[in-house]
Amino acid sequence: MSAIRLLVLGAVRRHGRAHGYQVRNDLEFWGADEWSNTKPGSIYHALKQMARQGLLHAYDVAPSTAGGPPRTEYEVTEAGTAEYFALLRAALTTHDQLDLLSAGLGFMADLSRAEVVALLRRRLANLRGWRETVTGSTEGQELGHIGEIMRLWVHSAQSGAEWTAGLIERIEGGAYAFAGEDGDPFAGVLAAE
Repeated sequence: MSAIRLLVLGAVRRHGRAHGYQVRNDLEFWGADEWSNTKPGSIYHALKQMARQGLLHAYDVAPSTAGGPPRTEYEVTEAGTAEYFALLRAALTTHDQLDLLSAGLGFMADLSRAEVVALLRRRLANLRGWRETVTGSTEGQELGHIGEIMRLWVHSAQSGAEWTAGLIERIEGGAYAFAGEDGDPFAGVLAAE
């Protein structure tokens, strides 16, 4: 699963209607170009592809000030909303795709506090299961330098589990605003236009 779909759907959804530059600006503001494959070309490609798939509705609006074709604004459709929440929920349970988890964290406030905690608990279980699988498949074997790969995976699972448990604790302790709660959970986290 690609983080770009979640990031683009989420950014458009935040604005209601957005053009490609707004989406790109938001994702760069978050530093997503550093931790995911959100280069300008991939953002515009994703917008057009998801419009063809019926996840976004494209509107041609005011002509370009440079004399080019009209600027296209996008709006998330009902199918796009369903896809967005499915991707968001999957992202918060992933144990092996840091870019996808990062995208999910960026939009977790669109879900309720209780649901986010439940999804993160599933992620924690997935990490523990993954660690047991890795350690169980190599137990008692001498793997030479290839064993470092397994040690890296085990370390990643352990540190991921520790971080996830800490995030669950922070959220249960009242950190952040979530869907259905007072306050704007996205205040200050979108790029200025």
